[in-house]
Amino acid sequence: MKNELFLTPQDDLQKALDSAPKDAFVHLASGMYRQKLVIRTPGLTIIGQGALNTELVFDDYAQKRDEQGREYVTFRTYTVAVCADGVKMKNLAIVNDALCPEKKGQEVALTVYGDDFQMEHCRLTSTQDTLFLGPLPPDLIERYDGFLRDELRQDRFLRQTFRECLIEGTVDFIFGCGNALFENCEIRSLRDARDTGYIAAPAHSLNQAEGFLFRNCRLTCEEGVTPGSIYLARPWRDYGLVRFENCTLDKHIAPAGFDKWNDTHRDKTARFYEIPAPQGRVDWINRE
Repeated sequence: MKNELFLTPQDDLQKALDSAPKDAFVHLASGMYRQKLVIRTPGLTIIGQGALNTELVFDDYAQKRDEQGREYVTFRTYTVAVCADGVKMKNLAIVNDALCPEKKGQEVALTVYGDDFQMEHCRLTSTQDTLFLGPLPPDLIERYDGFLRDELRQDRFLRQTFRECLIEGTVDFIFGCGNALFENCEIRSLRDARDTGYIAAPAHSLNQAEGFLFRNCRLTCEEGVTPGSIYLARPWRDYGLVRFENCTLDKHIAPAGFDKWNDTHRDKTARFYEIPAPQGRVDWINRE
């Protein structure tokens, strides 16, 4: 069919994605595709051969220097950036394998700046800042004018859906301002030299009525993670919005559940929900 492409790890995947027609189906054979990718074609459906078999991999990190001597910062470290609407991804993995974030800084696997993004049966693996859900907070859109490309500074509400995916990381590994649903996913905390981790770091503005929703998810951890050392979320900006509904939690989750972000007063402004919320949680969360 004209709107179907079949690719292998020997192909130039970026070139193929750029030339693919709108709404095409892109089938990826098993193997490792080591290439930094930006998806700009609307409506693509990208299908692998399983989250353990088809891997999109790169290794950029925040403290890496570009050709002008500038640090990459978090938002240029992605392995894959989705900058088109209506993109779907199934049965594959996206990995940033830079490792050692305590020395190298943030290491994003997937960045999403497209609306109506959908991901099913996939694996996202990195350390600090695995998954960024656009848009950027307004102050960073302004700060990075002339530094980040315009497609990475879109100022609009964006919707993202993740179903039956595995998302792995250490610190703030699901973060941003998107309207994102995580349904029946496994959220796995990995070991980190700093021995304290955070799953979500929402940064929504006050005029956003929907933020991150974790529904019927399993919160697990890698062997060796210290019991009680991982927080469910902390607000990256004042009005970060996150909701955990009917999730199952392992013993790695801290009894307090949530953190206010260092010495800020965001415990007064953050919009955090946990249903049901066990005894011992911080007193500023919402318990509907």
